[in-house]
Amino acid sequence: MTQAQAAHLADMPRPTWASLESGSANPTLDVLCKAAAAMQVSIEELIGPPRSSGTHIPAHALRSRRRGNVRIRSLLPEKLPGIEVERLELPTGAHMAGVPHTPGTREYLTCELGRVQLAASGESWVLDPGDVVVFRGDQRHSYRNAGRVAAVAYSVVMLAPPTA
Repeated sequence: MTQAQAAHLADMPRPTWASLESGSANPTLDVLCKAAAAMQVSIEELIGPPRSSGTHIPAHALRSRRRGNVRIRSLLPEKLPGIEVERLELPTGAHMAGVPHTPGTREYLTCELGRVQLAASGESWVLDPGDVVVFRGDQRHSYRNAGRVAAVAYSVVMLAPPTA
């Protein structure tokens, strides 16, 4: 947006807007209100410190649980409708049964470290680092550490809406 366009939206002369942008003005409250309205922000946002573009969330603050000796940690700080993203830590020899979801659910499993065996719907896959399997999450499935070292995998579940 040009200075002329912004000044027009704020109902003020262009030189007044230019002095606001350059920081050379000492604006009145009325001028600040007009500028904030033109930019569709509050006065506090207009004159306050810039908002952070990101939020750091330490690992210990994320939801975490255990199923047997498998540690499951959410990778998202808040729940998003219809999606689950989790990190699975499977110690050597660990095994965990998955929970079937609503019909039509799709799951994506990728191995990051070690080897993970996925069994789903009567099929079985062994994933090495970087491998991905897409499968129906509405069927019985299980995860097993198929290697000799701890394994880490990531699960993305795209939940289908419940049927009526």
